[in-house]
Amino acid sequence: MYKSVIRPLLFKLDPERAHHLIFSLLKHFGFLAKVFLPKPLEDQRLEREVFGLRFKNPVGLAAGLDKNAVLYNELADLGFGFVEIGTVTPKGQAGNPKKRLFRLLDDEGIINRMGFNNDGVEAAVLQLKKNKRKIIIGGNIGKNTATAPEDYTQDYVLCFEALHPLVDYFVLNVSCPNVSSHAKLEDADYLKELIDEVQKINRKKEKPKPVLLKIAPDLNTRQLDDIIDLVKETGIDGVIATNTSVNRAGLKTSSERLSAIGNGGLSGKPIRERSTEVIRYLSEKSDRAFPIIGVGGIHSAADAMEKFEAGACLVQLYTGFIYEGPQLIREINERLLEST
Repeated sequence: MYKSVIRPLLFKLDPERAHHLIFSLLKHFGFLAKVFLPKPLEDQRLEREVFGLRFKNPVGLAAGLDKNAVLYNELADLGFGFVEIGTVTPKGQAGNPKKRLFRLLDDEGIINRMGFNNDGVEAAVLQLKKNKRKIIIGGNIGKNTATAPEDYTQDYVLCFEALHPLVDYFVLNVSCPNVSSHAKLEDADYLKELIDEVQKINRKKEKPKPVLLKIAPDLNTRQLDDIIDLVKETGIDGVIATNTSVNRAGLKTSSERLSAIGNGGLSGKPIRERSTEVIRYLSEKSDRAFPIIGVGGIHSAADAMEKFEAGACLVQLYTGFIYEGPQLIREINERLLEST
């Protein structure tokens, strides 16, 4: 029903308006999902234990959809095994000017330059206090756009401290192409400084939380080697591979259309192959030394299996969820059960 009725209606709307509409419907009429959408698949064989957490299934929702932690309880009812909220910044911010979200229908992709638009960490805290404990929640944190480079770490620390009692794991988002003054966040020396500071605070907590690093698909081999070394040196718990891409090679969408859209991060089918390559490289080069959450271009059960076979322990949906709908969650889990 999603692809035949709901998606065609949503795709007639501006992408950002469609996003707000579907969130409003799920929030106020979520009970109808049980009538019109496929029943979530529950089976103990789908459970996964990763970085000390027990996931009811390995299919999660990537950060970027539930930025302000307003819909994680309803999203849990759709069958996700975990939901990642954010990216959350210390202060609320409007993000980049609209129009900033674009569908590439011929490529089954999306370009966004949202710019970490969110209501701020205090608003997220209030929402997370409504947690009904249906699902594992990850907290994706970042810096405010206006923050000076010397204060980047403090932004991450502030969010980390505020969300620590309320989320199950953390993601340091240092790879989004849609925030200004990004160069420092790609520097290996700075990343070590950031992770070390967060880990120092984390280890002092009564119950330390897993901390992961989200990386870009556009990193070269040398940079991926740096990530492997960084994980080893800092003791960080894992990596999310990958974020959106600035690469436009091989797209079916016309160059004129891409020029009109402008800059932004590309997600969806066009980055599937590169995301899988990054996962495979990290997994094989490190001898599977750390968990990897695979995300990027998962539009089918076969796409998800490709990520698992490359070395991912868990996967996340974003653009594929928008194009394929909640049925995709069940299809992936059914394929996993067939393979057990």
